This record gives sequence, structure tokens and C-alpha cells, in this order.
Amino acid sequence: MNKKVLVFYLGLLFCGTVCAEEVQKSELQQRAEAVDVKQNIASARSLYIQAFGDYVKKGQTRQGIECAVKATALYYRENFYKEAFDLLRRADQTIMSAKAGDSEKSAMHYLTTKERMQMYIKLRKGASAQDQLNYMERLASQANDESVSNDLLYNKAIYYYTFGQTSEGNAVFKEMANKLTAQKEYDKVDEVFKTLIASGRRSNNASLVAQSYSSYIAWKDSTDAMKIADEIGALKKQIADNEAAISEKDSSLTTRMVFIIGLAILAAALAAVLLVGAFVLMRFILQTRRQKKLIAQANENNALKAKFISNISAQLEPSFKKLDGNNAEVKALLEFSNHIQTLSELDNTIDEPVELEDVSVPSFCEEVMSHINGKVKEGVTLTTNAPKMSASVNKEYVSHILLHLLKNAAIYTPAGGTIVLEFKKRSAHTLQFLVSNTGSTIPEEKREDVFKPFLEIRDLSQGDGLGLPICKQMAVKMNGDLEIDPAFTKGVRFVLDLHV
Repeated sequence: MNKKVLVFYLGLLFCGTVCAEEVQKSELQQRAEAVDVKQNIASARSLYIQAFGDYVKKGQTRQGIECAVKATALYYRENFYKEAFDLLRRADQTIMSAKAGDSEKSAMHYLTTKERMQMYIKLRKGASAQDQLNYMERLASQANDESVSNDLLYNKAIYYYTFGQTSEGNAVFKEMANKLTAQKEYDKVDEVFKTLIASGRRSNNASLVAQSYSSYIAWKDSTDAMKIADEIGALKKQIADNEAAISEKDSSLTTRMVFIIGLAILAAALAAVLLVGAFVLMRFILQTRRQKKLIAQANENNALKAKFISNISAQLEPSFKKLDGNNAEVKALLEFSNHIQTLSELDNTIDEPVELEDVSVPSFCEEVMSHINGKVKEGVTLTTNAPKMSASVNKEYVSHILLHLLKNAAIYTPAGGTIVLEFKKRSAHTLQFLVSNTGSTIPEEKREDVFKPFLEIRDLSQGDGLGLPICKQMAVKMNGDLEIDPAFTKGVRFVLDLHV
């Protein structure tokens, strides 16, 4: 049912009550939309901000606010939350000083408030997201616009499923279903479901994806039956209309015979439609249920497989330790066994919270960097750059990740090169560690693969390739991420983002 909400909302964006000149996009906005954000996100963001200011000067506040919201999304896409919140505050101040009616201002405030809610959802701040959702509810009421009200239902569903409030999410879906199926726009409803599932996948929200998919399957089963019922009803109405028209125009025996023949043909067509429809419906239901069962079985098998491999690795470890510890192949097997157990443990406890402790950032960075002293090539400079402050982190995981990255940097940095460990506080709740080294870069097509385990068969004596995948899982477990900075071209820079 969510599909209709999305369609109504898109209608609000593209079919607002503004004149033809206002609807036309400015040159700055067109340039911003033409930029490939994957290649140059900063340029697109800058152009949207310029378009925001240009629209405001021309008195086209609504278009300016839409550009400000797009620029905000590009800010927090790179975890620049402080800049994102600052831009939204500017947008709200612009709305308050604009020459517009109260309902129009409420509709514009709704756009900025919705963007704040989406940021808090990404930061997993349920209470803050709830506050924004409550404010969105008041703004939707003040805007007195059906499109805004429908969009509010869509965002409520996203919020409830994101934070595990399944029953509330289902209730919102039911409300949307009642509103939208009344108009029998099934294609639009189907599109909203797919949009909600795609939103969950983009944000790695397994709960949202699972609930949306379950609701989608249930709706699909019932809707197919409704479509057939509608077709049958239309045929019955056609039969009734034909009968009334023929009876009204000509009551002769010949006309009645034609009418009877027509009824027979329509009845045969109706029976054929019923048979075909029933066959298609049953086949779809069976296939859908089989797919759901296969997905559940695959997930269970993967969990059992991870546990089995971990158990085997743990049982083999004592045997490995009895072998010659100086043998390179034995060392490689022991390290591989440890990596398998670590990766399995992280997979099985990925949703469990981690413990945090306060550390002095400069001392912590210096201590980690000291572990590679004497392990670098001649003339390599080791540098730490961290402000004098403390931060709450999981010391075990962060130390493991940084030390692994620094050891790799020591191996690949040529003589006379540089290795740098930096710390930055991006916002009140976002921390960032950066490890960079000069030398050769990692090809773009391989940057994502380095974080994926078991992509290829390897000679274990040359490394098992599980170091970076383990670091990636640790980052995810800490509600963060580990990535390669594509903008760094003097070598390689790894960025560890942490949301605390």
C-alpha cells in the first residue's frame, strides 16, 4: 500500500501549486543534478547550496528548500552531520522569514524536519527520531495537504520498522492499505512496497526489509485475488449492461436470441478467466511460499555453517599447536584458524552491543603507532595527528583495526615514504580514525573486494585475506564502518567511522 503514498508525495514535489516559471529549474540546480555524486559529491553539494541561495534571492523559497534538503543528504552521506544540521537550521530560518502562508510554511518545514528524522534514524537515535516524527505530525496537520499526510504515513512505517516496533509498523501499513486500495491503484501500491524494501536495503536495515517483504507477500496474495474479483465484477456488469440495453432497445424474439447467445459467449469467457486466474493465483502463492521457505532455510544453513566451521577450527587448534611452531605453514594454519573463529564470533554476535571506555586520544594513537616502530623501511616517517581530548571507544576492536592497518602500511610503504594516523571528531556523535600511507594505490575495482572474505583460493603462507574483512565486521559491530577514501590519490587512506 505504501506505493500510493510515494506516488502522492512525488505528486506534491512535481505538481505543486506554483506557476510555470517557478516550476522551471534554475541553471544551478540543473548543473547540480548533472553531477555524478559517486565521482564528485562535494561539487554536487556545493551547487545545490548555491541553488538554494539563488532561489531564496528570487523569492522562490520552496525550490530553494528542496535544494537545501538535497545538499543536506549529500552532507550526511559522507557523515558530515554537523554541516548537515547547520544547513537545515539555515533553511528553517529562511522559511520563517519567507513571504508565504502558514500552511505553505508548514509544508516546507515538514521537508527539513523529515531530513532530520532520517539522519537520526541513520545514527540509530530512536528518541531524537521520534521527536522529529511527532513534529512532522503537527506540521502535516497544519499544512492541510493530503500528499503530506500520506508521506507522513510512509515515514512512520520506516521509523517503526527501523526500531523494531513491528506492531505499530503493521498498523500504519494497514491504514495506508485502507486508504489506497479503495482507489484500486494496485500498481502504485506495488511500487511503494518495493521502494520501502529498497530503502531498508540501502540503510542495511534487516528488520525493515524483512517486515516490508512479509507485508508485501501477504498483500500480493490478497491483491491478486482482488484483481480477479474486479475483472469478474466488470464482466458481470458488462453482461448486465448488455442485457439491459438489448432488452430496452428491442424486445423481439430475434433480439432475445442474440442476447442469449451473447450471454453464453460472455459466460464462457468468464469461466475461462476464472480458470486461468485461479491457476495463475495458485501458482504464484505456491512459488512465493516456496521462496520464503528457501530463504529462511538458507539463512539457517549459513548460521549453522559458520558455527560448524568455528567449532572445527577450535578443535583443530590444539593439534596445530603441537606441531613445529617455527614452520611457516603451521604458523599460517594457526593464524587462519584464529581468523576463522574471530570472523564466526563476530557474525554470530553482530547485533550485541560493545563496551565503551574513555581513552586519551593522543596517548592512544601514539601507543598504537609504537607497535610498528622498527618494522618500516628505511627513511619512512611515522606521524600521529590527534587533538588533546578524550573519546569513548571500544579499545579492543579499535586497537585491532588500527594496528592491522598500520602493519599493512609498514609492508607496502616504500623507503622514504610516510605513514600517518589521524583522529577527527566530525560531530557530537561521530568519530573518525584515518590511516594513510604513501605509495601505490588500490585499483578502484578492487576496493570493495578487499573487505570480502573467501573471494579466492589463497596460499595461506602468503596470508588468508581475512584481516580486512575481520576489521570491517568489527567496525560494523561498533555501529560504524571501514572504507577506503577514494579522494586520496597519493597512496592509500583507510577511514574508520564510529557513531557513538
